[in-house]
Amino acid sequence: MTEKVKKGFKMPSSFTVLYLIIILMAILTWIVPAGQYKVDDAGNLLAGTYQQVEANKQGLYEVFMAPIRGMIGTKGANPTPGAIEVSFFILMVGGFLGVVTETGALDAGLGAVINRFKGKEKMLIPFLMFLFCLGGSTYGMAEETMAFYPLIIPVMVAVGFDTITAVSIVLIGSQVGCLASTVNPFATGVASDAAGISIGDGIIWRFLFFIVMYAISTFYVYSYASKVEKSPEKSYVFATREADIEHFRLKNEGELTLSKSQKSVIWLFALTFIIMVLSLIPWTDLNKNFTLFENLNNFLTGLPILGTIFGHMEPLGTWYFQEITMLFVMMAILIGIMTRMEESRFIKVFINGVADLMSVALICAVARGIQVIMNDGMITATILNWGEKGLAGLSSQLFIALTYIFYLPMSFLIPSTSGLAGATMGIMGPMGEFAGVPAHLVVTAFQSASGLLNLITPTSGVVMGALAIGRIELGTWWKYMAKLIVVIFLTSLALLVFASLFS
Repeated sequence: MTEKVKKGFKMPSSFTVLYLIIILMAILTWIVPAGQYKVDDAGNLLAGTYQQVEANKQGLYEVFMAPIRGMIGTKGANPTPGAIEVSFFILMVGGFLGVVTETGALDAGLGAVINRFKGKEKMLIPFLMFLFCLGGSTYGMAEETMAFYPLIIPVMVAVGFDTITAVSIVLIGSQVGCLASTVNPFATGVASDAAGISIGDGIIWRFLFFIVMYAISTFYVYSYASKVEKSPEKSYVFATREADIEHFRLKNEGELTLSKSQKSVIWLFALTFIIMVLSLIPWTDLNKNFTLFENLNNFLTGLPILGTIFGHMEPLGTWYFQEITMLFVMMAILIGIMTRMEESRFIKVFINGVADLMSVALICAVARGIQVIMNDGMITATILNWGEKGLAGLSSQLFIALTYIFYLPMSFLIPSTSGLAGATMGIMGPMGEFAGVPAHLVVTAFQSASGLLNLITPTSGVVMGALAIGRIELGTWWKYMAKLIVVIFLTSLALLVFASLFS
């Protein structure tokens, strides 16, 4: 006699959730009055100019066309920019990371760092957490961290710490970096694009977030590690300590080496993100007298022969998605040439890297489809008008605090940062302007809330995968993380309110 297996509720994927929202928005076009705002020459909505117009109800055809139009973009009275630029950029980042990963440079680099700190492993904590935090902040390091746990856990357990310390270095480090994303294309990039602003807007405040969050999380992990080192019984996983020591016993220590070729790859990897950051910061907008990159660009392009070879470059500080996409493709090719990677192998690993991020690129189009339905159905302006009236008299500080709190449950509902940004930023960005909050600060609130949830949510494969490798129960992780979550929550709110006073 066979037993019936009861199937519990399973959270649908981000694609399904976003498509259900598209359907919901289409239904709302039959209920919510249509309307529109007047806009200025820059395309900004003019407060107080809302007026109702004839309804444009969206049907089944429009529902299925929404993701396609979301990728390509629409024209007309209520145009919606397509997600094609940001989606293609994400794919090329995937190809670049695929090539870098194939060289083994990141794994070997981390192994070399561990060897160098042998005998003073506690000093590895702030150093490694900074590296992982930087990875999360610049390119959304998440799934890529899975390769590092087998390297770090045995070292930390062997010198007297525990598995929680080791997992914290990688998981908290990378995810706090994502929380404090500076130019992370999957959070800041997608959200900025959906809000109609440059990825460089508000980068100063995001740098501040990065510094503060890195300091808080590193202090938390370092303090816990010191406590466990002095009194092992205070470890949250003390009950399994002996089993963990046996399971994670160090093997093949001598294999953690870094070749000369891999050193070059790491330098090029770092240089790629340095150039990207420099290229996206609007230097002349921040200081009209700062013309270093314009002068350098004019000098290079003005050279008799080299100027023709360089081509018609744009100066750093004026780049956007097309230019930084080119940067990642160029650097991937350069790394392939430098490591003497065969052409067939290069193409294979590049395409495999692209395939790894295909779902992220596609989710941008599905999420943008929500905006397409709302704009074509003429209900975006009406919802914004309700927000404008509701925000009347509401301070910018209260608005940014409520925005941050709003994104906490939304981050659980839509775990994909790209999907959540594309689904909501088209509304939240303009709504913030009505409350005197710049769109870039709304972006920061969104990614801060999303990053906080991604430290503990069971819907994250990154969190659950890390805990599985470290043999840590989810409940134990929550107990360990409770104080840090509260501190990050309150600090994020304080930073956002502070930024709203000066933005």
